[in-house]
Amino acid sequence: MIATGISSVGAQLVIIREFLTQFNGNEFVIALILFNWLLLGSAGTFMARGAAGRVVPASPQGLAFLSLALALMPSVLILIIRLLRQLLFIPGVSVGFGATFAFTFLCMLPYCLLVGFALPYALFVLRDKIPDYAGARIYIVDNIGDIAGGLIFTVLLAFLATPLTIMLLVNIPLLAALINLAAAGGMRKSAVYAGAAVVCAVLGAGLGMERASLHNAPGKLIEYRETRYGRIKVYRQQEQVTVFADGLPVSSTQRPGLAEELIHYPLAQIDKTDRILLISAVSGVMAQLVKHRPRRVDYVELNPAITAIEMRYGLIQKIPGLQAIHRDARTFLVGSRERYDAIIVCLPEPGTYQFNRFFTAHFFKLAADHLTPGGILSFSMKGYDNYLSETQRHKLSIMDSTARSVFSDVLLLPGQNIVFLCRNGRLKQDIPALLKDKRIATDYIGPYFYGNLTTERITALNALMDRQAPRNHDLRPRLMQLMFSQWFEKFATSPTWFYIPFVLLLGLYLAFAGREEFVLFTTGWFNMGCEILVIFAFQIIFGYIYFQIGLIVTVFLAGLLPGAWLAMRGKANGRHLLMASDGLLVTLCAVLAASLVYARDLLPVWYFLVFGFTVSLVCGFQFPVALALRRDSRRALTGVLTADLAGAACGTLITSAVLVPYAGILWSTAALAALKVVSLSVSAWRH
Repeated sequence: MIATGISSVGAQLVIIREFLTQFNGNEFVIALILFNWLLLGSAGTFMARGAAGRVVPASPQGLAFLSLALALMPSVLILIIRLLRQLLFIPGVSVGFGATFAFTFLCMLPYCLLVGFALPYALFVLRDKIPDYAGARIYIVDNIGDIAGGLIFTVLLAFLATPLTIMLLVNIPLLAALINLAAAGGMRKSAVYAGAAVVCAVLGAGLGMERASLHNAPGKLIEYRETRYGRIKVYRQQEQVTVFADGLPVSSTQRPGLAEELIHYPLAQIDKTDRILLISAVSGVMAQLVKHRPRRVDYVELNPAITAIEMRYGLIQKIPGLQAIHRDARTFLVGSRERYDAIIVCLPEPGTYQFNRFFTAHFFKLAADHLTPGGILSFSMKGYDNYLSETQRHKLSIMDSTARSVFSDVLLLPGQNIVFLCRNGRLKQDIPALLKDKRIATDYIGPYFYGNLTTERITALNALMDRQAPRNHDLRPRLMQLMFSQWFEKFATSPTWFYIPFVLLLGLYLAFAGREEFVLFTTGWFNMGCEILVIFAFQIIFGYIYFQIGLIVTVFLAGLLPGAWLAMRGKANGRHLLMASDGLLVTLCAVLAASLVYARDLLPVWYFLVFGFTVSLVCGFQFPVALALRRDSRRALTGVLTADLAGAACGTLITSAVLVPYAGILWSTAALAALKVVSLSVSAWRH
């Protein structure tokens, strides 16, 4: 079971990451994937209640063949995901909510059901030999494997191996354990050995198919890398070179006009361009930037592999005074005393929380503090041709209102993208005239500006902005709510058809759940909800750092182990222990909220790790207590495991896709605390 935990956690992390690269996942997509994973796992656990011992005899040989299937399926699943994504959906076309939900659900269905089935089934096999083997012990053993798998992936494999290589490596301990189990007797050794040989052959064959299975775009795949920040692919189609990061094009040689807009619109406004801060880049920006003769350019890019690839293929050029800084840009500014004449943000509009943190009032204030007097900040959002939808207008209004809370003058310039110019000083609309005064020649702005950006069009766009629109904040990301709405609007779909049956099924489940099962349902919800909140808060403060985010997930797994061990040693009244631990979880929510309000930028990394470990420890403490109150029977074990996983599924979906976008992090924390207050009341109620 320890080896199964290592295998399943490694598979979970790789498969979820694979879905994200295939579907360009925003937080709603991430929530759907995790929801399906946990929900199907809970269904597999529930199936074990009736199937194990009757439909599937509980025997070491049955466990061996179940484990062989678990070792084989993840590699096959990864190849199926890549193949079906190309066959069912047009390459390069984004996929809507319904198709994403159905695709991820059906692809993960067989593997997740088996993962959920395996844990109680292993206990039933153990109890045939050791009748009094405690259910809480198998929970602890499973946690040991999960923690080991999380650490191996986070510390080592995520940096060194490709997905199918990882699948081979994390399953070596499981295959070794199965061979050892077969050698101990009680089963047909030849069948297990033959099965292990077949699995090894399939896993080995998968390594040779890694690169070929990734080729899903027009042109020739000329480079592929797995980095600590995501997957990078480079395609060449005739004269065009395009760099993709996690399935999204981040730079291409065929968009010269965009580079001119991003560079010349802001720099034409200022007389001095000695020091420039460039946050990320698009193709050709350096060639345009050098025309303004800056003395120093600080180019901040989180992923060093992106910089190396873009320079290798000529997407960005090495210019005099250029300093490449491979850090999160917000973290860099917090720790820097430098002041710049211009800060130019070349990031896509905030479709995820990772990017949203560069479009908030807090970031604008941080940028303003690092500008010289009269300096300028610029960023861009998606443009429009002739019609500005109401959702898009509201989104732009939020950005306009947020920028005006920090800068005295804000100007929106329509074009391929809508460029925002923000300055504590006067801004001018006639960009070609300003560039002519500076004797800077352009290929796109000069000939086409007056035709595309007429005075009437610029004036009309700025007049459409709602000056009373709410502001976008770190802890209240109003823009994300609109991004989700726009995503559904784009595909003419609504999540209502999903939420209605979800609420009905949830109500039906809770109506038949016992008191202890309800408590563990809320515990699973609370634990995953807190994990999502910590990841989002950590991302807001420190940026998306793959290693540290993976470490947070592992810490949330690690706390379950000592929590369960402490509960098994306790002799106090079980119901009082559940109530006391619920009260402690409510207190931890209050501590997190207060910390984010009063000490957000001062919080160190270890704070989030300690918080996650403590929450997980208390949640892990409740499992053995609830199981003991249900007399530790087979029915009780499958019931509490199902409740824990189903609650975790609900907590992931509701926190990621509903609470944080629509209520913000602080109110989401309050909602989790309220959930545990309800759980505490149920534990106290004796009728």
